[in-house]
Amino acid sequence: MGAECEVLSILRKHGVDTVAVLPCDRIRRLIWLLERDESFDKIHLLKEEDGVGVCAGISLCGGRPAMLIQSSGLGNAFNAILSLSMFYGLPLPVIASWRGIYKEKIPAQIPFNENLPAVLDAFKIPFRVMRHAEDIEMLDEVLNYSFDHEVPFVLLISPEFWEQSNELEQNAEQDYFSARPSQRKWKRVLIPQRDEFVKPEMTRYDAIRIIASFLSDEVVVSNIGVPSKELFASRDRALNFYMLGSYSQVSCIGLGISLRTRRDVFVLEGDGSMLATSIYPVIAEKNPDNLTIFCLDNGTFGSTGDQPTHALSVVDLEIVARGFGIENTKKVKSASELTRVMETIHSEKGAKFVHIVLKPGNADVKNIPLKHYEIKERFKAAVKGEK
Repeated sequence: MGAECEVLSILRKHGVDTVAVLPCDRIRRLIWLLERDESFDKIHLLKEEDGVGVCAGISLCGGRPAMLIQSSGLGNAFNAILSLSMFYGLPLPVIASWRGIYKEKIPAQIPFNENLPAVLDAFKIPFRVMRHAEDIEMLDEVLNYSFDHEVPFVLLISPEFWEQSNELEQNAEQDYFSARPSQRKWKRVLIPQRDEFVKPEMTRYDAIRIIASFLSDEVVVSNIGVPSKELFASRDRALNFYMLGSYSQVSCIGLGISLRTRRDVFVLEGDGSMLATSIYPVIAEKNPDNLTIFCLDNGTFGSTGDQPTHALSVVDLEIVARGFGIENTKKVKSASELTRVMETIHSEKGAKFVHIVLKPGNADVKNIPLKHYEIKERFKAAVKGEK
């Protein structure tokens, strides 16, 4: 058995059900095998940080995810790893192809990666380095520790490890690469054309209270800062997951949850947060029927002083969602329009995106009195009681 096959075998042995992956040339054979292994659900990432949120959502519902990335991508993901996985206590095994340290031909890979062990130590993220074939047991250690102790754990795999493995049959690998489509197949999407001023009638708090009034067995994931406080003030429930950090991760978490629960999942996204994520093409690819994203667009960074975002006068976020492949979109600006949407939202297929155009401003609401571990534990217990 080659090293690539052995890695996948160990993942299966530990019950890993989902692999969030972003390619690296040094592990292309491993990815080739992973894509053909029906044991795993694959999440094709565009940014490593988004994988942290997706894996967090999967873990909250009892799933067992892992990330397979290039080590340079850890630089994109550290804030989310620390403020989400580490902070809430969520397992996150990260299998990272370690660049910049062995026969590296790209000089730009070196400055970050040669200092990576010291960075991981500084952040108190446990890690191991796998260099030789006999080190394969480190993967068992990483998976056991991460899932048992509910922490992130990084396995850095040097390229020299793969040199010692049995090569995949070259003809088979060549067949894979030659089978890739040579022409792009465009998805035809009707884009609504607008050139008018939309005058909003609601604040974010108004919209959240309308959404909350319709809740029964749905999961709600709310964005960081004031939106979470406004949801708590509107209707606190064990099925609400309040984010206390991890900017731009709310839709990522919602996607992960939607893939591991039969419940409907509502995401309270923000305009600034949406513009900062790369998860929407991934959502469109997965297209879960039980996921609805409510983009609460007040045109500002509401929790940091109402500084304007690009959505205020430059970007139409409904068109952005459609352009990324989400076909079921709506735009609302009034309480009556939002109410009509809520009355029919459960009967519609595919991932849904509701662009709610709002006035800026925050409600005068109190801080959430729950500790982060209380939010996590009561949520996990509630979501486990499936319908």
